[in-house]
Amino acid sequence: MATPQQPNAQQNARLEQIRRQWEQKRQITDRLAAVRTTIGVYSGKGGVGKTTVACNLATILAKQGERVGLLDVDIDCPNVTRVMGITDKPDYRDGQISPAEGHGVKVVSMAFFQENEDEAIIWRGPMIHNAINQFLQSTDWGELDYLIVDLPPGTSDSPLTVMQTIPVDGFVVVSTPQDLAIIDAKRCINMIRKLNLNVVGIVENYSGDIFGEGAGRQLATDIDAPFLGSMSLNSSYRDTSRPTVLVDDSVSDEYASVADELRRSLKAHGREA
Repeated sequence: MATPQQPNAQQNARLEQIRRQWEQKRQITDRLAAVRTTIGVYSGKGGVGKTTVACNLATILAKQGERVGLLDVDIDCPNVTRVMGITDKPDYRDGQISPAEGHGVKVVSMAFFQENEDEAIIWRGPMIHNAINQFLQSTDWGELDYLIVDLPPGTSDSPLTVMQTIPVDGFVVVSTPQDLAIIDAKRCINMIRKLNLNVVGIVENYSGDIFGEGAGRQLATDIDAPFLGSMSLNSSYRDTSRPTVLVDDSVSDEYASVADELRRSLKAHGREA
């Protein structure tokens, strides 16, 4: 009588990989269980002010009384701590990260774990993937109304890892008014939608006489998504000691309007923030 064939080493390795992935997702889900709404801030290319938007949006939400966390998963170019003006590091004990805090926002970033800010983080995709998972599995956020996730730009491995790992309620896409930026924004929007995720709004950054204005609103119309607002090119952004919403009332008003539009969009998507 024939006996069942024993699984070979390759099958065992595959089963072990599936088990580890399931366990990782379970731990991440547990860590984020007390987070009501998770928002990804994303762009098709670097240099459009994605991190500036993420930091100022997080700060204005905290200023409005919300409990807010900010996760920087732009692993190789982490800039959140600079924009937030935070120097205190998170507490890391017994394999658990307790976020640093500044201006009412809890913050975790790869920048906290660099010995030298100028150091180049030259990692291949699997190492970046592992770093993102480590942050997600190990960070104790506590209860949050919003977790703002500053994603890497583009449509490659790093943002894909985030989209497939974090239960994101929706993405805010940042673009500037130039034609090339709009083309790249459309590419990242297509990526979001191919993964059956939500675009909850478009933000036009650097709006004004120098780069033009209105392309972000037109983009929102073209893709049938809410337009959250425009951020004017303002000299107040030169003050890098803290988020600009705490420096300039006109910038604060722009972000307060974006936060209100974001809440409306989330509600329309069935997410009460």
